[in-house]
Amino acid sequence: MTDNVLITLACGTDNPNRATRALFLAAVAQKKGKNVTVFLLDDAVYLARKGATENMRAVTGDSADDSLAHLQAHDVPILVCTPCAKSRFIEEKDLADSCRMATAAELIDIACDSATISL
Repeated sequence: MTDNVLITLACGTDNPNRATRALFLAAVAQKKGKNVTVFLLDDAVYLARKGATENMRAVTGDSADDSLAHLQAHDVPILVCTPCAKSRFIEEKDLADSCRMATAAELIDIACDSATISL
């Protein structure tokens, strides 16, 4: 069993429940001592913008902003699909702390060495 966990997410502010759940699961994995990476694809790249998760909650009451803050405080990498972001006019300067642009090749490399959860 691996201690590496990859969370991939393809929806963003259009599906606050699912997006919040992904960030929450990433925080839970980090708290359990796992090496966590979050990879944002498609509309999920909107979540990487500064302030995008503010006031976003799941129906359970969990806060996307709280989970994101936890991930940032623990230096969990949040990787943002470069072509997905560029096609949505999101640039590196727009990204929140601990977020950075990444390629599909990097996603594949991480996925090959991780337990992967896709939301």
